[in-house]
Amino acid sequence: MHTLWVAVDQYINDLFPSDPTLDSVLHLTREAGMPQINVSPVQGRLLYVLALACNARKILEIGTLAGYSAIWMARALPVDGKLITLEVDPKHAEVARANIARAGLAERVEVRLGAALDTLPQLAAEGAGPFDLIFIDADKINLTTYFDWAVRLARPGSMIIADNVIRGGEVLNATSDDAGLQGVRRFNKALAADPRVTATILQMVGSKGHDGLALAVVRGEH
Repeated sequence: MHTLWVAVDQYINDLFPSDPTLDSVLHLTREAGMPQINVSPVQGRLLYVLALACNARKILEIGTLAGYSAIWMARALPVDGKLITLEVDPKHAEVARANIARAGLAERVEVRLGAALDTLPQLAAEGAGPFDLIFIDADKINLTTYFDWAVRLARPGSMIIADNVIRGGEVLNATSDDAGLQGVRRFNKALAADPRVTATILQMVGSKGHDGLALAVVRGEH
């Protein structure tokens, strides 16, 4: 089945091709020896379309890697829009800044270095929000905490997206000793019971295998 998923992803990519700038980000990510865990081109375009649908002017990303998803989302912003992306790894942040500058988005995107559990409270203290769209693609152990901060930094109607919440179907394994997987299971359960948002989880297949996104819209009163 995975071969079929990859072929269908390629079919979609051929219909809606990316461009040399985005392709070079993927190439440079490999050259830098960074983990190949960025979103796929199809998923990147989905983030772009969702950012447009939100009329996003301010976007927050938790987990930058090489800046691939940040570039997709930042392209949906108006000229005076802003995207802040949080990255804990200095090397990743350096590569991301170079990729973002190469994409002509350095004025629109800020890469903040530091653990998100430290930088998220700083954003709140600065009054950096509210953000119209928040994308969470970081370690899964702290996923529920990241989401809680995302809601605090949002407004009624803001969309929050969390990646990798199906984990190849392993979310069904309640007895797994994988701390990241258990973090995802805690998050999914908390999300379903969270009165502050209206949410769903969408499983996805493609070139990145079998996984899924959680999508939540912040309610008017919370």
